[in-house]
Amino acid sequence: MGTDTELAVLFSDVVGSTRLYDALGDQRARKIVATCLELMRLATELHGGRVIKTMGDEVMATFATADEAMNAAAQMQRQISVHPALQVEGQPVAVRIGCHFGPVVLEARDVFGATVHTANRMTSQAKAGQIVTTASTMERLSPEWRASVRQIDVATIKGLKDEVTLVEVLWQAEDVTSMLPSIALSGGYERHAQRLRLRVGELELLVDESRPQVVIGRADESDVVIQGNLISRIHARIEVSRSRFLLVDQSTNGTFVQSADGDETFVRRDSVELKGAGMMGFGRVPEAQSPQTIYFACEDI
Repeated sequence: MGTDTELAVLFSDVVGSTRLYDALGDQRARKIVATCLELMRLATELHGGRVIKTMGDEVMATFATADEAMNAAAQMQRQISVHPALQVEGQPVAVRIGCHFGPVVLEARDVFGATVHTANRMTSQAKAGQIVTTASTMERLSPEWRASVRQIDVATIKGLKDEVTLVEVLWQAEDVTSMLPSIALSGGYERHAQRLRLRVGELELLVDESRPQVVIGRADESDVVIQGNLISRIHARIEVSRSRFLLVDQSTNGTFVQSADGDETFVRRDSVELKGAGMMGFGRVPEAQSPQTIYFACEDI
């Protein structure tokens, strides 16, 4: 007879392992996969988890808390992405990770139940280099981890009657500041404008489903580079989710949003929906014709 309990169940698998075997041959590909599996095992054990089983290029593990699972998942991603032996044609080998916290049945050295199925489905929803979990699991995370998540989709999971909100856990330190915004999650969606037009100086960009994110800041790799002593290296990003446009501030000095009607909103390390038209100032109130001001307009197609 099994034992009922609650655990975080995590799956991590190597992306494109079949391609590795085709490109590198059995011996070298197997060595790469084995290295990934070993790094997954070490990260699991370091953060208090237990490897339940390995299945080809995939590890299944359990953890007592959601935080322990995220700590292990982040370590897996970091170590595998930079490991010198895990480079193929100059590109790092990637893994995708899914996790869900909930009731399970412990039986011998295995676990069973809907939580296991949901965690496995989270892995299939993840892309290379992603950690994907559920909104209910996110609610069990510490504030530090909850500050590093963003909603990415709502999916129907086979065997579950209700849709599941999918959440990506951000683990790359260079992509986020010390405190990332929590984006409020909602069970339903309204249809909004279908694209957002941004203009700064002579540069004009469209944010839509084909280009769902724009990064703004001083860093040269930003999509929109704006210089100024009050502007952070990665100051903010604008992203689209179900035709809603969110300004996500990641800066020290915050972002001011001024609507065409004159209403002003200040956001710092948080998010706000962009509606209608207006302008944004980074670290200071936006000024018309300033090279640091971005104009925006939501448009229907």
